[in-house]
Amino acid sequence: MPSHRSSPPGNRPLTLPTGRRQFLRTAGYGTAAALALATLRPRLGAAEALSGGLRSKDPSNDPLAMSATKLAELIRAKKISATEAVKLHIARIEQVNPKINAIVTKCYERALMEAAEADALLAKGKLKGPLHGVPMTIKDSFDTAGILSTGGTLGRKDFIPGKDATVVARARAAGAILLGKSNTPEFTLGGGGKGTINLVFGVTRNPYNLDYQPSGSSGGAGAIVACGGSSFDIGSDYGGSIRGPAFANGIAGIKPTLGRVPRTGHIVGYGGAFDSFQETGPLARRVEDLALLLPILQGPDSWDAAMAPVPLGDPAAVNLGSLRIAFYTTNGQVDPTPEIQATVKQCVAYFSELGCKIAEDRPPKMKELAETRNAFNGADGREHIRRLLKKHGTLQASPGLRLDGEVVPAERFTKLCEDMDAIRSEQLAWFEQYDLIVCPASNCAPIPLDAERPKNWMGASYTSEYNTTGWPAGVVRCGTAEKAPLPLGIQVVAQPWRDDVVIAALSHIEGKSGGWQKPPL
Repeated sequence: MPSHRSSPPGNRPLTLPTGRRQFLRTAGYGTAAALALATLRPRLGAAEALSGGLRSKDPSNDPLAMSATKLAELIRAKKISATEAVKLHIARIEQVNPKINAIVTKCYERALMEAAEADALLAKGKLKGPLHGVPMTIKDSFDTAGILSTGGTLGRKDFIPGKDATVVARARAAGAILLGKSNTPEFTLGGGGKGTINLVFGVTRNPYNLDYQPSGSSGGAGAIVACGGSSFDIGSDYGGSIRGPAFANGIAGIKPTLGRVPRTGHIVGYGGAFDSFQETGPLARRVEDLALLLPILQGPDSWDAAMAPVPLGDPAAVNLGSLRIAFYTTNGQVDPTPEIQATVKQCVAYFSELGCKIAEDRPPKMKELAETRNAFNGADGREHIRRLLKKHGTLQASPGLRLDGEVVPAERFTKLCEDMDAIRSEQLAWFEQYDLIVCPASNCAPIPLDAERPKNWMGASYTSEYNTTGWPAGVVRCGTAEKAPLPLGIQVVAQPWRDDVVIAALSHIEGKSGGWQKPPL
């Protein structure tokens, strides 16, 4: 695909107060965060050589609203210390979490110790990495060394692992500071149409309307990032579990190409039928953070055998005007609401303005692929779920955890595998004529907590399609629902290993629409 290096769309001038005291005064905080900030004593740093030039395009001056990219730059420039950043985020969590129940385990004491260490290193002219001092959270389905890791299942309610999951270890090695664990359904699967809920910690609520779902299974991650309690989180995505929460909470998220980011240390052990569709990836308020985080998280780890050493392209080098784009407003399985269809068309118009070649089209046999995948997932009678329950000593499963299913004969199972591969090959051949797909991330706006999911619900078919193909797909906020202030988002999909195209396209949409908006909490 032709490409050239150009400035990302949506660039806006960045103006910051010149002094650290002035910056901290003018940032603007909620009551709890302001009280925390009042206790901080500004210090003068000595490592001016590490301040560098600001690369972030985020105009925010609020550490609880700005991108992780910008916060990292400000920490390096000594506009704010790691300790101050951590204390502000802790205060914000304590302010909003009683309402949304997004953070279920906290490790504040360790975080403050690591922040002090980060500040001491910077004073000596040293950096841990590109995330030096940046506060983060992590989905509770990932192991965290020395910190409770339940995966939302009662059998692990007291489980403390001795080793970080690969993505946790990589983020921390790059300098990020873990504040706590975000809520997830049991095994990331037990939401039962209620978004993010489990028997260990209860339900997580949408920060834009507390009576609505934050989606799942990375619902805690989406909710706390949207609120400014965390600079970023890392989720897992089996059928839309990164993209659904990004959509419902008005932030950005990417499910990378299958094989890019290791799943080692995730509660649902990878391998076998279930995990062949699963990827891990970041959620953040701004798209530029996806470009920052994905290179840190990606690459083989000498354990997850499905990983490939494929370099990540530079999103800034993508020539957006040369993209060949397919779009669709319905996948033929469940029709989206009119406001979702209008959102797709508006985002397509953003690319039409650039001169992109655009066609209304969609991959062939999407319904057949969904039906084949669903039969494939239940082909063992959900025995893989019962094995997880037994492995972790869980005697009482969440009501929403599906344990039904009919065991199919071996010959039927092999036929399902053949059919799925045949359709995926046909879809990949179809994709050769395009560079990008623009399509819904959901068939409707976020739904109430007490909404009943229809028996034959197919809403996740808009996201699960691209778990089955393995193609990279991302979501960003691009509007507001009729039931304001609930957000609306859009999904974009690129060819295998072209995660850079996904990020570039999301960045363009964000620049045109404004992206994340602060929730009313």
